[in-house]
Amino acid sequence: MSKQELEVLGQDTACCPGLTAAPLDEEQAAGLAKVFKALGDPVRLRLLSMIAARGEGGEVCVCELTPAFDLSQPTISHHLKLLRQAGLIDCERRGTWVYYWVLPPALDRLAVFLRTPAGAEAPA
Repeated sequence: MSKQELEVLGQDTACCPGLTAAPLDEEQAAGLAKVFKALGDPVRLRLLSMIAARGEGGEVCVCELTPAFDLSQPTISHHLKLLRQAGLIDCERRGTWVYYWVLPPALDRLAVFLRTPAGAEAPA
């Protein structure tokens, strides 16, 4: 058996260098702004948290999400649609219900972007 290096697909961080690695170009900034805009609403942030709390591979039915909010079902669906458009979650309809799950590579890209080098401290 040879010892070759294998490229792990879906783990490419070249599209989103860390915040301190290099300035963003226009395309990178526009893509990240869309994601941060989706996360900028408390309802969407809570929805993402509830979905992500199921762990990798976990799914949540919209019927479990809606009662946690004092909002109408169409409003919850709108927020979920914006999270989907930002590439943070995906879904599948099964009968009358829709099931949602988090997309770990999207969260990983955000983590890489926000990560600062070890030992870096803010100026006093």
